[in-house]
Amino acid sequence: MAKILVTGGAGFIGSAVIRHIINETNDSVVNVDKLTYAGNLSSLESVSSSERYAFEQVDICDSKALHRVFEQHQPDFIMHLAAESHVDRSIDGPAAFIETNIVGTYTLLEVARSYYQSLDVEKQANFKFHHISTDEVFGDLEGTDDLFTEQTSYAPSSPYSASKASSDHLVRAWQRTFNLPTLVTNCSNNYGPYHFPEKLIPLMILNALEGKPLPVYGDGQQIRDWLFVEDHARALYLVLKEGNVGETYNIGGHNEMSNLQVVENICALLEELVPQKPSGVESYQDLITFVTDRPGHDVRYAIDASKIFNELGWKPSETFESGLKKTVTWYLENQPWWQSVLDGSYSLERLGEG
Repeated sequence: MAKILVTGGAGFIGSAVIRHIINETNDSVVNVDKLTYAGNLSSLESVSSSERYAFEQVDICDSKALHRVFEQHQPDFIMHLAAESHVDRSIDGPAAFIETNIVGTYTLLEVARSYYQSLDVEKQANFKFHHISTDEVFGDLEGTDDLFTEQTSYAPSSPYSASKASSDHLVRAWQRTFNLPTLVTNCSNNYGPYHFPEKLIPLMILNALEGKPLPVYGDGQQIRDWLFVEDHARALYLVLKEGNVGETYNIGGHNEMSNLQVVENICALLEELVPQKPSGVESYQDLITFVTDRPGHDVRYAIDASKIFNELGWKPSETFESGLKKTVTWYLENQPWWQSVLDGSYSLERLGEG
């Protein structure tokens, strides 16, 4: 039994990782989360009563608080997922992305380095710092057949991806300079249950159910590789336990799809699952509305995930079709979760009122 410190564990991917660890392994978890707008403890209700789960409301930029958490909990592994991650928000306000993704990662690395150096030889031999990043650090793919590999040069396009690229470089530098045992993973677009409603797939599901427009940037031909979040959580845990220190692993879903195709697939599923439409709506697809493209919008991302398959034996278990149906069904069956996000009541937990 290992103790894993997960930063950002109340977020979308972080909560999936914690649910996987508690439900599928014997390890214990310390969830370190500041609880910003995207942090939602109700995503962890199914596991929060476990004796193997602990929560610390701590900002990763707070060195003193982090030192206390490390000293108190004595983790064996670190999984660093805490990050500002919404591209549109990074365009409107880059400062939070610089603070959390760069300064926060630096602070966490320094606290982890101090902690690592204090460990005995046996614990040092097993310790790993796993940094979870994104394929957006690579920028655009030019050709229709090109794929991002672990050797692809970085060319971030947005303040978000630039800040994540910076954090990746810091992690690798701390491994090279200070011998901190680190791993990096870069993943494609995640989707699935408990996804914050501002993101593409949940936004389209919830807007369609209310008969609202389904806003699609530009012509909707931007291509992404879609990865079911539970497949991603399984991959992240595997890399943590079996990945080689100093290595990078790309994690992709093998599901390239244009944004417009994604929205059309959601509409088709809703026609099947919710044929009773909102008043005045004849077809969910009629709600699709093309809006002005966002600045610096990358055209295509696609991951070559052959390394993690060849070395660790991981591959996604969900196709886009099966994963999307699970996702749409989850939102239909879990209205209290997303309604609390939309009306803001989930945030009372962060204010100490819930």
